[in-house]
Amino acid sequence: MQQTLPTSGTYVCHGLTWATGDPRLLLAPLPDGPLAYAEIMNQRLGYQVSGTGRWCTGRYRFTDTRRVQAVACPDRAPAEQSGQCARCASQDDFRFAHQFHQGGHAPEALTAYMAQPHWLYLATFADGTTKVGTAAEPRKRSRLDEQGVLVATYLTKSPDGRAVRFLEDALTQRLGLPQSVRAATKLQALAELHDLAPARSSHEKELARAAEALADMNVPTVLEPWTPPGEGDLLRTAGTERALYPHDPREGEHGFDILACAGSQVLAVLDGDDDLRYLLDLGTLKGRRIALGSFTSPETAVQSALF
Repeated sequence: MQQTLPTSGTYVCHGLTWATGDPRLLLAPLPDGPLAYAEIMNQRLGYQVSGTGRWCTGRYRFTDTRRVQAVACPDRAPAEQSGQCARCASQDDFRFAHQFHQGGHAPEALTAYMAQPHWLYLATFADGTTKVGTAAEPRKRSRLDEQGVLVATYLTKSPDGRAVRFLEDALTQRLGLPQSVRAATKLQALAELHDLAPARSSHEKELARAAEALADMNVPTVLEPWTPPGEGDLLRTAGTERALYPHDPREGEHGFDILACAGSQVLAVLDGDDDLRYLLDLGTLKGRRIALGSFTSPETAVQSALF
């Protein structure tokens, strides 16, 4: 497993992952080779995006009855549906997970995976938006780490994945809680974060409603707080100056030093300009071909007086 960020080479970017316990770019080298889990914290990332196309980000396979593992596309093929090529999509048993509790097709490996304990959680983002979600026991921590959450609480532990997804749907139906939040919404909320109190207040309000709803269903709660990873402290600190990165990270050349990371959103400084901090989403690189090297970002007109 690659540990440090490569300084050269061309890759299909699979996005950002917290599977190793810290934020890393998941990179599939061209023309072939195993996936690289490259550290990004306190490192310089310089890259150039090749073209405008999207490329297959492989699939997930079950390594045992409890865990899944990312696998690179063997053909490094162009992406078709859901960011995969037809070959990888047909071999990806994990794609049936979202319909599992509704009695859909379930391969044997997925059935075994879903039989393990799962957690139900509430997650609140910087703008106060709160979603309900689930995580398998081995993904209890990383599932929340990867989402750019401001504050979160584990509501209850279910015996299996089928039971927890029924609870997730029940809270959505009873309380109107969404099960997903757009990445662009998360990024904008972090850019505009000036006061933590409103988001924390929103979380406590929704937490009380969710606990009451679960009690009505005779479901015991644990209400265990999630502990934010230290890599995101600067981004979750109100008053830390930041501006949205003024360039599209999905095209052209870019170069910056990464100071903090929450989910796939990073706080970075451009070469030789420590006074200005920029916020961008590295998740937008998923499916792009990038060449790593000593590339730099275009010049920007943003000045500190505009913060």
